[in-house]
Amino acid sequence: MFTAFEHTGIASPDHKKLAQWYVEVFGFAIVYQSAGATFVKAPNGSMIEIIAAEGDRVELAMKQPGLRHLALAVDDFDADLARIRAAGVKFLSEPVDAKGNKVVFFTDPEGNILHLIQRATPLP
Repeated sequence: MFTAFEHTGIASPDHKKLAQWYVEVFGFAIVYQSAGATFVKAPNGSMIEIIAAEGDRVELAMKQPGLRHLALAVDDFDADLARIRAAGVKFLSEPVDAKGNKVVFFTDPEGNILHLIQRATPLP
């Protein structure tokens, strides 16, 4: 039986460097590393596998078909927003607060789209 998403994969020209960025900016932990991949884990157990890329990056717009962003749940939106601002991330939007749901879109150093999200009420 399907129970959860175990991890999401990101291809990177320098998987070790990008993994270290996720450790430094979000407090993820490196839980596995090989010559071709690094797994980083969030405090809740969610993981990203960062694999060695092959070929050139293709820039995609936010709403083109396919996987477009990773949403990072936070419990203190304002504090985490301040922390990623201090880390120098590139923002794609201004923070939005809609009915208590706070979001902001940004990229990691390689242009992968992420966003912080804090929901007033979790989805059912």
